[in-house]
Amino acid sequence: MSARAFDYGRYPQVAGELFRSVQERGLFEDCKRFVDAEPRVPAAHLRERYLAARDDPDFDLAAFVERNFRLPEPVGADVDPTGTTMESHVESLWEPLTRTFDVDPESASTLIPLPNPHVVPGGRFREMYYWDSYFIAEGLGTAGRVDAVEAMVENVASLVDRFGFVPLGNRVYYDSRSQVPLFYRMLRVLERERGFEAVAPFVDALETEYAFWTDGRDRVAGSEGPDSHRRVVSLPDGGVANRYWDDRARPRPESYAQDRELAAGVAPDDRPRLFRDIRAACESGWDFSSRWLAAVDDRTSIRTTDLVPVDLNAVLYGVESALADWLARLDRPEAADRYADAAERRRRAIEQYCWDDDREFYVDYCWTDGEQTDRLTLAGVAPLFVGAADHERAAAVAERLRSDFLRPGGLVTTLETTGEQWDAPNGWAPLHWMAAVGLRRYGHDDLAAEVTDRWLSLNRSAFEERGRMAEKYDVQSAAVAADDGEYRLQYGFGWTNGVATALGAGRGATTEPAGEPRQ
Repeated sequence: MSARAFDYGRYPQVAGELFRSVQERGLFEDCKRFVDAEPRVPAAHLRERYLAARDDPDFDLAAFVERNFRLPEPVGADVDPTGTTMESHVESLWEPLTRTFDVDPESASTLIPLPNPHVVPGGRFREMYYWDSYFIAEGLGTAGRVDAVEAMVENVASLVDRFGFVPLGNRVYYDSRSQVPLFYRMLRVLERERGFEAVAPFVDALETEYAFWTDGRDRVAGSEGPDSHRRVVSLPDGGVANRYWDDRARPRPESYAQDRELAAGVAPDDRPRLFRDIRAACESGWDFSSRWLAAVDDRTSIRTTDLVPVDLNAVLYGVESALADWLARLDRPEAADRYADAAERRRRAIEQYCWDDDREFYVDYCWTDGEQTDRLTLAGVAPLFVGAADHERAAAVAERLRSDFLRPGGLVTTLETTGEQWDAPNGWAPLHWMAAVGLRRYGHDDLAAEVTDRWLSLNRSAFEERGRMAEKYDVQSAAVAADDGEYRLQYGFGWTNGVATALGAGRGATTEPAGEPRQ
């Protein structure tokens, strides 16, 4: 089933005149609330009702929406934390954050059905999210809920089967972009808990996902100048790397008002580029950050698709290495060798283009300009997380983390304070997990322990103050983060719970090899 096979005419809360009227009138503070609403009647009947009523002088759009839609509520907000520890509260959240997605195919719900229940982040995030699912799975595995991990793996594989990739989330409006491809890490969790036999049935799906990310590789390889196709770009030495992308270049339905408002500040001819780069930043999960901006304080200067992100390419090295490992065990040696060679080529590209000799840290590379970016961000820990760095460079990264990124509450996401949520002073659970795992992988146990202790102490103190687990935290002030970004601070929260559970149990060490280039 192609992602582009969806008929958006079926979803009046995503497209058409009713959608534009609701969003342009600002009926909801959060645009996502309307696109997640479920019509009470079939879409065709809803249109008839709207067209018949809209020209009435007394027409009340808000009342019309309330009568004809079931509006969604936050997920996991009603769990009582009174008298519990942070750990017992997190344990009590697994069930409330677990949702089923048995969607009536005739309904106009924007949900994409999944075969099994799935743990969602919480708050406004009422659906499965791709990279969140990995960090949640780490916590579930640690908590002994391996059946839930396997169910989520099956859900992800079912999306690959239907779409050829994993959409950012199981909503129809996410059908043109993916997210950090961490399916292989979910499989590593399953392998750790149940052995390779549990992973083997999903290796074909992982290969299919990899083909999605590398689509067009042969087309751009060896190009004489900068060239690209969707998520692949050429490098000056004739090699290929990956970038974030979205097949659509228009406002996001879930953030329609914000995107339209931002686009008003650029020339009409520049708006498709702006919309695509905004969407590509969402595929990265870092929405938004000065990391993607040419000018630190100007979101219209966003240039996500111009960058080779160090974290994406490191994770794809991890995918290639995992496929080489698993295909060898499935007695497919030629395929295993191809992936091993691809992993080694990617490792060399990361070292050549993303290692900054002067600042001794991994950074993003601007393939259109042929230069490294000037931003230090916590994405630089990703080569350690996947074992792509050598030990000398890993030691330099550890020193840079200690000197520049470490704050009272953990690691700051970037060194820029901009008001964007993926910038200082904020810290995020997934990045703390990647940093802790990466540091331990290379023997920097003391720093990994310091990062872990500061982060968990912040999680605990904020829980004792608020009674909830937050999506992100202010690591500079060691407090819950401010309501910055394009939506209010969310609670629940899936990946915070997963990482707190895994780190609190001492998980994060790895027996996988680190920094050993393939010969």
